[in-house]
Amino acid sequence: MGTVHDLLQAKGKQGALEAGIDRSIVEVAAQYLSDEDNALGFAYSGWAQCALPHKRLADDATWGIAAERIKLMVEPGRKPVGDGTSSEFVGVPFGSHARLILLFLQTEALRTGSREVELGGSLRGWLGRIGVSVGGMTGRLVRDQAERISRCRLTFHLTTGGRGSGLVNQSIVDRALFIEDGGGRQGRLTLETAKLSEGFFDQLKKHPVPLEEAAIKALSNNAPALDCYLWLAYRLHAISTNKLVTWQALKGQFGTAFRELYHFKPRFTGTIALATAVYPEARIEVTQEGVILKPSRPPVAPKLIAIR
Repeated sequence: MGTVHDLLQAKGKQGALEAGIDRSIVEVAAQYLSDEDNALGFAYSGWAQCALPHKRLADDATWGIAAERIKLMVEPGRKPVGDGTSSEFVGVPFGSHARLILLFLQTEALRTGSREVELGGSLRGWLGRIGVSVGGMTGRLVRDQAERISRCRLTFHLTTGGRGSGLVNQSIVDRALFIEDGGGRQGRLTLETAKLSEGFFDQLKKHPVPLEEAAIKALSNNAPALDCYLWLAYRLHAISTNKLVTWQALKGQFGTAFRELYHFKPRFTGTIALATAVYPEARIEVTQEGVILKPSRPPVAPKLIAIR
């Protein structure tokens, strides 16, 4: 999607808008281009194929999604209530805040080479750097998603050559992200150290997808666009010829909340436009049959990954 980037550099935001490009795409692309920070983020490749739900589910609902060679199952955890003799479901993680917390955990684990990830000020500082407030209502939403991550069971099932293998019955996090200071239903949650499970950390080290923090920042409040950016970052540089991904396949991966395909298609067209607004090297074509992926340079050059 070179057009919006070329227009922004040649004529600025107003020129891009006058050329008929959607304002949301212009704003995201402009924010991305103006960010001079070269920081990187990392995510396990499984998230590029199977993602968390975009919206809240019933607290006792299980989330499942499947791609060609990988399946994700998320079971909601429970927390004690009252005197601790009973419990209630806390629900599965969802939305952009859950994705950002997981991105931070994965990035820090690879940066330090340790399953132990310090939270507290580090997490708050990173969220602030990418434009996410950690106070007020937003702070409560972040804490809620962190508790959901800490209590639920997220399991990737990998299939290779017709045989099942991979992270069967593996949690992402072994140790709770937050602990309760005071007992009772509304006990205050305090940041703790997170420890990635050994199985997940091993897979993360073997199959990381490098991302630009500037892109994450520009899409930080848009869960579908974050998913699409990660997917493109994972797929485009790995293919050698053009590949058509049908609308039906795209709906199965990105549009499970939509009942009808004709409701999903226009929404995803806008989503992939936002994703390519922060990935100038991405070469794609939206057609009547689906989206054609074309071999493209990765968003992060291999030499930059080696340096960092």
